[in-house]
Amino acid sequence: MTTLTPTRATGATTKASHALLAEPPYAVDDEALGAPFEGTGVNGAFVADLLSAALTHERCGTHLYRSVAGRTANPVLRARYEEFGRETERHVELLEDAIAAIGGDPQYVSPIARAVQGMDTSLLESTFRLDGTADVMVREMVMLDAVLLAETTDHANWANLAQLRGPARRRGPRGAQQGRARGGAPGGRAPPLGERHEGEDDPPAGQQPDDGEGRGEGRGDGGHRQGVVQLTGFG
Repeated sequence: MTTLTPTRATGATTKASHALLAEPPYAVDDEALGAPFEGTGVNGAFVADLLSAALTHERCGTHLYRSVAGRTANPVLRARYEEFGRETERHVELLEDAIAAIGGDPQYVSPIARAVQGMDTSLLESTFRLDGTADVMVREMVMLDAVLLAETTDHANWANLAQLRGPARRRGPRGAQQGRARGGAPGGRAPPLGERHEGEDDPPAGQQPDDGEGRGEGRGDGGHRQGVVQLTGFG
């Protein structure tokens, strides 16, 4: 089951800082975060922080899409927001599985993730600021702009995470063994969206890979998810 809002009750962990007190067993350090990448030359703590930030943006996205879908007066936009919301929950699931498969903690909330949560919360709040003072069209455009900004960051995150697959695939047998023990896919389920199976060719240069649901030319995140799935050793 995915976690959309990590808290102490869900087992969330974080790093202590001069501005944040983290008590055991909720405190982690860079050494523990980097352990899954030991011997690879990869800055594991940085990767863990980056994955946590990307996961946080997806989690915040589910709240944004649910909110705007419930407030829009446009049935076409409502259908799209609801679709994006379902896709984003799937993204949360994929990232949680990927993090767990390499020995990380999906409940870890990095300092970067906290900043991302603050920015995404402000983005959602901005869609309420004109309520009662502007006409319907203005309110619709404000919500649409918020969705556009969230989607732009989402795509950039997946593109960045896809670049991790090279170093991750050289990390040694530890993560790969964990993945195979799960039945060849995160959590033992069917292969995630966008996974490239053995023997399949990469798409021609400039062509967006399909994500397994016919959206290769649509939302455009299938190829990025493919890279992160490969991060876990299942490509």
